[in-house]
Amino acid sequence: MLTTYVVLMVLYSVRLKHVVLLDVFIIASGFLLRILAGAVVISVVISPWLYLVTILLSLFLALNKRRHELVLLQGEASAHRQILKEYSLPLLDQMITITAAGTVMAYSLYTFQGPTGDHHLMVTIPLVLYGLFRYLYLVYMRMEGGSPEEVLLRDRPTLAAVGLCAAVIFVVLYVLPS
Repeated sequence: MLTTYVVLMVLYSVRLKHVVLLDVFIIASGFLLRILAGAVVISVVISPWLYLVTILLSLFLALNKRRHELVLLQGEASAHRQILKEYSLPLLDQMITITAAGTVMAYSLYTFQGPTGDHHLMVTIPLVLYGLFRYLYLVYMRMEGGSPEEVLLRDRPTLAAVGLCAAVIFVVLYVLPS
């Protein structure tokens, strides 16, 4: 898995970052490989829904980052990053919409059919929706999103939603009787 990750990142750095759409798919694949590696290390089986959520959420974040670069750099975007000339705001907006909807659906299905065997995790769906909506608000209204990790660590409402979601998941998985 480590070899695959390293080869993929080298190919990305050398060539694939210049190929439209593959650039964001490679970024998302990197996140997926990290999840898989973590599962191997701690010897757990990951639900197929979690794979899907990971890839869709990673695509969502990568597309929003591309959008942020286009908006921030405007006419100079392709001088900064050559691949940006292959993207347009309407195209990115459509792909962002698709990945956001897909992420919510995949996460929702995970809560219904995931390995917990019950439907208690459904209560986290509104928190996940809020998190995605808040991120979209920050990208579209505050022109943020160039650094998803910075947004997560700096935006208090997003931090609160993530914290509350984590607490609810903990209670559902470890406190509530099965």
